[in-house]
Amino acid sequence: MIESLRIHNLAVVADAELEFGPGLNVVTGETGAGKSLVLGALELLAGQRAAVERVRQGADEAVVEAVFDASRLSGLRESLAARGFPEDDALVVRRSISAAGRSRVQLAGQLAPVSALAELLGERIEIASQHESQGLRRPEVHGRLLDAFGGLLSKRGAVESEHAALREVAEAIARLRGEAEERARRRDYLDFQVREIDEAQLHPGELEELAGERSRLLHAERLRGDAGAAATALGGDPALSDAPGAADLVAEAARRIGELAEIDPGLRELAARLAGAHADVSDAAAELERYAEGVEGDPARLAEVEERLAKLERLARKYGASADEILGFRDRAAAERDEIEGADARLAELEAERESLASSLAKRAKALSSARRRVARDLASAAGDALRELALPHGELAVDLSPAAAPEGFPCGPTGAETPHFLFRANPGEEPRPIRKVASGGELSRLFLALRNVLRRADSGMVLVFDEVDAGVGGRVAERVGRALAELAGEHQILCITHLPQIAARAEVHFRVSKAESGGRAHTRVARLDREARIEEIARMAGGERVTAATRRHARELLDAHPSA
Repeated sequence: MIESLRIHNLAVVADAELEFGPGLNVVTGETGAGKSLVLGALELLAGQRAAVERVRQGADEAVVEAVFDASRLSGLRESLAARGFPEDDALVVRRSISAAGRSRVQLAGQLAPVSALAELLGERIEIASQHESQGLRRPEVHGRLLDAFGGLLSKRGAVESEHAALREVAEAIARLRGEAEERARRRDYLDFQVREIDEAQLHPGELEELAGERSRLLHAERLRGDAGAAATALGGDPALSDAPGAADLVAEAARRIGELAEIDPGLRELAARLAGAHADVSDAAAELERYAEGVEGDPARLAEVEERLAKLERLARKYGASADEILGFRDRAAAERDEIEGADARLAELEAERESLASSLAKRAKALSSARRRVARDLASAAGDALRELALPHGELAVDLSPAAAPEGFPCGPTGAETPHFLFRANPGEEPRPIRKVASGGELSRLFLALRNVLRRADSGMVLVFDEVDAGVGGRVAERVGRALAELAGEHQILCITHLPQIAARAEVHFRVSKAESGGRAHTRVARLDREARIEEIARMAGGERVTAATRRHARELLDAHPSA
């Protein structure tokens, strides 16, 4: 519900603040006082177009600001959370229109596009004037209201859910089919890559091993000669007894230091180290000698290695710098190839799933259609009774269940096999017509009230605004209109602009709009009335300009007849 509304520099309103209550709120005042500006402010909050002409002459901008109790507007907190706004119960909405034509919106202290107002509040603030009903004139709303009236929302939800699931499956099938040619090309390419690597019979580390072997084969003579010379330098040449090797020299040094250690024990550690060094040098000399004897040049083997390396290096340029990288590429390519090969099986699975979903959806849609036909008759009958109560004796509501457009391959549309539309006939012999094309403003307002009253429990938790719903009625009919509004106020917050005392007397909150002149300019003021002020206002409404004791007495009687107001 709306807790408060502030209007600043909007047309002839310089400043006005309204504190609304739950239930029925009425706005009264003389013709031309500016009552419709309250309606205009709410239209701006509901996301309607902002005209520069609405800015008060001489002002920089017009501002409309409201505080909503989000917990009492159906689904609003969830919608706010889905858009990233805080989930506080108190929602502050501000809309400004500059004299230059710019419109700015703030929701919960955050800048937002005007479209956010329409999305969040446009469905929750419904305005019915003598010219239009913003909600009920939209055919897309009719189906949801019909289903809510008949308790069919769970059936509708099941249809919507299965339709969405079928759409997802159909899109996946179309995607797989559209990609079939590209998948075939990709599969053949991956298969070639895997075969090429497999045929090479590569093993981990092979590139590095072959590179080392090629280097040894290319430099066999140098390796043999230098290794032999190094062995001689370490171990000495047996043919030259007077040319000792490094091992002999270390052995001689170790012997001498060992003898000295007998004299000076402090040299024992050094003697041990020299003895160990002699052993290491001797081992190294022997190992180098064996290595030199084992090195052989093998031109045939070198050719084999060169050929193998050339083959593997071609693979390395394509798939990775090492054998491990090449083999890793091979495994990934094989996995992707296997996944592609599974696409045909997946396509068959999806087609079977689509067939099952389409069959189930057709059954659900058929059951929903059958229920809607029954509910449409009940709604038409209930609306007819409500219209007669509101002095439209020949008024008739019809629910057209035209077939809904269904995508190819679908048994129905997203919300069922039909698109419900509300049609209205005011007089006998006329064809029922769409509500948005209905004739007179008074009929439209009362039709809106009748429908909303019939549907009040099906679509509760809204702000409903009625602009002169009482146009063209009086007496007993006015009492009926007031009663209908009071009943509707049990499920919604109602704001009604009225000229009838019978309606004003039922209000829980009553505002009076008046116009005065100050400084050569017109000013509209809005005041919330206490009981005594209400008596005076209702007496004025009942008796015209001349308020008498009789009209005051009548006003008190009207208020006393509705003590909850």
